[in-house]
Amino acid sequence: MNIIVRIHSFILRVIWVIVLASCATAPPPVVEPPKIEPPKPEYIQVAQQDAENIGQKIWMNEGSGKVENLTFWSPKEAFPSLGIGHFIWYPKGQEGPFKEQFPSFLQFLEQQKVTLPAWLQNAPDCPWNTRDEFQQAINGPQIVELRNLLKDTIPQQVQFIIRRLELALPEMLQSQPTETKRQQVREQFYQLTKTPKGIFALLDYINFKGEGISPKERYQDQGWGLLQVFEGMPADSKDVVNEFADAAIRVLTRRVKNAPRDESQWLEGWTKRINGYR
Repeated sequence: MNIIVRIHSFILRVIWVIVLASCATAPPPVVEPPKIEPPKPEYIQVAQQDAENIGQKIWMNEGSGKVENLTFWSPKEAFPSLGIGHFIWYPKGQEGPFKEQFPSFLQFLEQQKVTLPAWLQNAPDCPWNTRDEFQQAINGPQIVELRNLLKDTIPQQVQFIIRRLELALPEMLQSQPTETKRQQVREQFYQLTKTPKGIFALLDYINFKGEGISPKERYQDQGWGLLQVFEGMPADSKDVVNEFADAAIRVLTRRVKNAPRDESQWLEGWTKRINGYR
């Protein structure tokens, strides 16, 4: 009899818990409003539509349009530079003053549903520790595979550079100390986007010498990136592409002067490249 009473009591407690639970009102689910992507600026749309042509022009500037130059390691550098963007790829344990781009580019390709060779998945460090190792493997299966990947993804490399340009403006504006200076950078940026020459100048230069934001990319506390070019332009630019080119040449000449090692052998080629924007 006691067993029956205990079972009955237990059942009543279970029923009571169920009743209480059913009376509790669950909070309504949070409905997130649909995210509306802002329309891309016109210059971005134009650049995306013409990605192949832009890529060929950048490839000519960076590697003379040659497939073998898509995988390059300068004798003067401690890292290879890859693709039309000369994306830096540091060996394991190395860091330098220049922004590493190649692992981010690999991640971008994966986002674009490009199938990567297994050894390039998960954005690894550069597997060659020295230029000698790289040169010994230059016609080996991995570098040939890497070169083919880069040859087949020229439009995606342009898209990656376009994305870098999109992200650069707010970062450059944030680095400016006053609203007057922010407005000057903003106006020069958008003036350049109004012409095909200006669009190409922006894309090529940010690919060539970077945003100019990183404090690591300085010689004697002076940078040489896109931001420094804007800072060197007149506040009321009339002929914006020519003034951009003039300012870029001044910035690069200053870089050579400030460099801790001799970079003078590069200045003529840099100047020729910048004059191609005009």
